[in-house]
Amino acid sequence: MSEIENIQDDITTRNIVVNSNESNGTKVPLKRVLGLTSAILLVAGNVIGTGIFKKIVPMAASGLSEKYILAAWILAGIITMLGAFSIAGLAKLTTEAGGMFEYLRLCYGDFISFLFGWSRFTIVGSGAIAAVAFIFAQSFNSFIHFPDLLYQWQHVSVGSVYPFADSGVKTLAIIVIVLLTWFNYRGIKNTAVLNNVVTGAKIFGILLLIVLGVFFSHSSEVVNTNSFNMNNAGWLSFAGIFFGVMLNAFWAYDGFANVSAVSGEIKNPKKNLPVAIITGVSIVLILYTLINYAFMHSMSLNQLASIGGGKVAAIVVAENIIGKAGTVMISLLVLLSTFGFLNAAILVNSRFNFRMAQANLFFKNASRVHPVYQTPHIALLYFMIGSCVLVVSGSFDVLTDMVVFASFSFYVLLAIGLIKMKRKGVIREKITGYPFAPIVFSLFIVIVLVSTFINNPSRSITGIALVLTGVPFYYFFKRKNKKVSEQHKLETTK
Repeated sequence: MSEIENIQDDITTRNIVVNSNESNGTKVPLKRVLGLTSAILLVAGNVIGTGIFKKIVPMAASGLSEKYILAAWILAGIITMLGAFSIAGLAKLTTEAGGMFEYLRLCYGDFISFLFGWSRFTIVGSGAIAAVAFIFAQSFNSFIHFPDLLYQWQHVSVGSVYPFADSGVKTLAIIVIVLLTWFNYRGIKNTAVLNNVVTGAKIFGILLLIVLGVFFSHSSEVVNTNSFNMNNAGWLSFAGIFFGVMLNAFWAYDGFANVSAVSGEIKNPKKNLPVAIITGVSIVLILYTLINYAFMHSMSLNQLASIGGGKVAAIVVAENIIGKAGTVMISLLVLLSTFGFLNAAILVNSRFNFRMAQANLFFKNASRVHPVYQTPHIALLYFMIGSCVLVVSGSFDVLTDMVVFASFSFYVLLAIGLIKMKRKGVIREKITGYPFAPIVFSLFIVIVLVSTFINNPSRSITGIALVLTGVPFYYFFKRKNKKVSEQHKLETTK
């Protein structure tokens, strides 16, 4: 038997074991109901959060001119597009749920994929949901005040954690997580409709802000004095600053690959998933470039830089154009954006847990599919609990910042995984941009990782250590589910 046949046979064997639902007490499969349009909007919904409304501030403070800032957004978008090509290529491996977890499992085996899935469950995915839910609650609280019922206990601590601090905002954040989890629990079709409506409204709101900034701002009064002096600083200094600005843009593009997690619920995923990822990233790239042009067309870079980190740049720009009505409009847009991101994030992240459980790498009941709603309802509940715990702890920002280094390392493994599977002949289809896309994308991520490590080595090492805390749990789940797995293999070979 050839090496290619060995690899394909191994993948088939793994999928037979993973796809067996006998231990769940149900043979109900996930339902393929997501069409191409819903998948595209799910990509956009996962990417467009709050970053796009704020990132112009540190960029404007960099000292670079408008053209270089716009170039940074475009170049970061192109790098993201190369990543999209890479993930789209890996989508040819399987039609099952799990996305990046499943691609890592098929390329490298259970251990690496488990560390990815475990970090998503404990910190990365749950931390993002907790952080954005907190931002949503803060924004909502500015319109309608939610009572801080536990104010008198705000100084009570459990170690370094103050669970009762900001209790009103935390309670509201937990309520929205629970409500959206319940909505996801009730069926992916309704969730997709909600995502389509909210993401469509977000895109409309961003387009409206672009139109206001380009055509209705007092552009004649905008004088940009930012000018990087190449003669004094040199190309090396310029490259460092430009890379830092591009890095800010790149963070705003993150999330483009998450839609792959619901490949088990997308119609004709081998065709539609790659198109959805590439189209979704293209839409975001255009919107991000135009809205930043609108920001700089409406206010000078010095004015934008003076906004600081305590305010949302988009709100200040809108208020500068149309007064208090602009503040209300963009505040509502930020609310809508965070709400839409939460809905999409809960949908996709729960599918990692679901696939992990199918692969005997998580609590086995998380692999159950609801007999009526055909959703991974137990996996959704696990993710809801984890996210709510991080909301109460208030540690989500610190934890997610720490694991950025480890989290982005998985992107390198995915790009290399595509090259590995393509060279071995496991993926035989033509891949857009191959081999240029995965090579350039992985090289850029390596530069990001090196830069991150140099700037903050202790946080990077801590992040790796946090991900590696999953090692004992890996062996726990392997041992716990070993008998079940062996039983499945015996049944499928009869």
